[in-house]
Amino acid sequence: MNVVGQKRAATPATPLAIAGRTCEHTFVYSEATILHADLDAFYASVEQRDDPALRYRPVIVGGGVVLAASYEARARGIRSAMGGSKARRLCPEAIVVPPRWEAYVEASKAVFAIFDDTAPIVERLSIDEAFLDVRGLHAISGSPQQIATKLRQTVREQVGLPISIGVATTKALAKIASNAAKPDGLLVIDPEHELAFLHPLPVERISGVGPARAEKLHRGGLRLIGDIANAGEPALMALLGRAAGRQLYAVAHNREVRRVQPRRRRRSFGSQRALGRSQLSVQELDAVLAALVDRVTRRMRRSQQAGRIIVLRLRFDDFSRASRSRTLARPTAATARVLATAGALLGEARPMIERRGLTLVGLTVSGLEGERYRQLELPLDGPDGAALDAALDAVRDRFGPDAVTRAALLSKDPSLSAWLMPGEPPPGT
Repeated sequence: MNVVGQKRAATPATPLAIAGRTCEHTFVYSEATILHADLDAFYASVEQRDDPALRYRPVIVGGGVVLAASYEARARGIRSAMGGSKARRLCPEAIVVPPRWEAYVEASKAVFAIFDDTAPIVERLSIDEAFLDVRGLHAISGSPQQIATKLRQTVREQVGLPISIGVATTKALAKIASNAAKPDGLLVIDPEHELAFLHPLPVERISGVGPARAEKLHRGGLRLIGDIANAGEPALMALLGRAAGRQLYAVAHNREVRRVQPRRRRRSFGSQRALGRSQLSVQELDAVLAALVDRVTRRMRRSQQAGRIIVLRLRFDDFSRASRSRTLARPTAATARVLATAGALLGEARPMIERRGLTLVGLTVSGLEGERYRQLELPLDGPDGAALDAALDAVRDRFGPDAVTRAALLSKDPSLSAWLMPGEPPPGT
C-alpha cells in the first residue's frame, strides 16, 4: 500500500496523555468520503477531562459492572461489561468512579453540534459515535483527510475529548478503520487498497461479530476476514444463517451499499444493562428491569411514539443469547403496561436464568406508531397511568433524571436513572 506517514506505536497512555501526537495513516486521496467518528473511551475520557487528578491513571466508570475503562485500565486487561470484582483484581490501583450521565449527555451534544457543522449528512449511531458523509465538500472544506483532521482538532479544542476517525468508501470499512486508528488516531483507506487492508484482519474486527459468532467462524476454519471472502456465500449462509452469511460475505468483499442516512425513521427504542457475573436476586433483577422500562418509555413519550411489540433480550454466562417477545393488542408508551408485559416475559425466562446465569438484560419496544395517530379511548387518562407518566416526565425534564426514582432503585447504581439520549426532541416539540 502507498503509505504516507506512519502509525504511532500502541501505547497504554490515556487519550489525554497523548495530546499533540500523531496517529495518521494517510493514503493517496481518493473518493473515500465516509467518515466514522468514535470518541475514545468516552465515559472515562469525560471523567479524566473534568478531574485532572484522574489523568494518566487507570479509571473505571461503574462499580458493579465496568461501563467504561481508560486506556491505562485497558492495558491491564479491563474491558467494558466486565464484572467489577474481576476488574479490581486485574488492577487493584484502579480508581472507580460512579457514572455521571448528565455530563456524558452534555459532552455528546457538544460533539454532535460539531459533527453537524462539519458535514451536511450525519447519521447518529450512539451517544459517542456517528457516520459523516463529506461528498462534494472538497472545494469548500478540503479533502476528506483534511476534514477529518480538522474535525479531530475541533473536538479536542472545544470539548476537550479525544476522537478517532476512519475514512473509507463504505460504512463498514470506515468503522473498522476508526477502530484500527484508536486511540486518538486517523486512518484513511484508499479504495485501491481496501481489500489488502481488510483481508488480513481477524474476523472479530467486523462489527456484530461477537464471541459466539466468532467461535462459529473459527470452528469453520475462518479466522481472518480474507477467509470469509474466500469461503463463498453459500458456505457462510450454511454456517451462520441466510441473513448473517450474506452480510459478512458482503463486508468481506467491501460491497456494502448502505448510505449515510440522517434522521432515519425510528423502528424501535431499547436499552440494556450488563450485569457482570454476580448473581442478582429476584428483587434486584426486577429493579434493573423497571429501570430499563422507565428509560425506554420516557424516551418513547419524548419522541411521541408508541409501540406494540415488547422484546426481552438475555445473555447468559456462556455468551449464548435468548429473547422473548409479546405483541400487544394496541400500541402503548405507558410505563405500567410495558413493565407488566416485560415482567411477565422475565418470569417465563427465570428457570433458564437460574440454570445458565445471566450477564445482560435488554428491553426493546418496536412496532412503533406516532401517538397522534392512535385511537383515543375512554377514559382519556386510560388505565395505564398516563397522567402519572406525564407528571414524572415533567419533573425529570425540569430537575434531572434522578429527581424522582423508584423506591427499589434508592441507593442503587445511578446508571439506572431514566436519562435521555442526545438528539431526542426537547419538551414541547
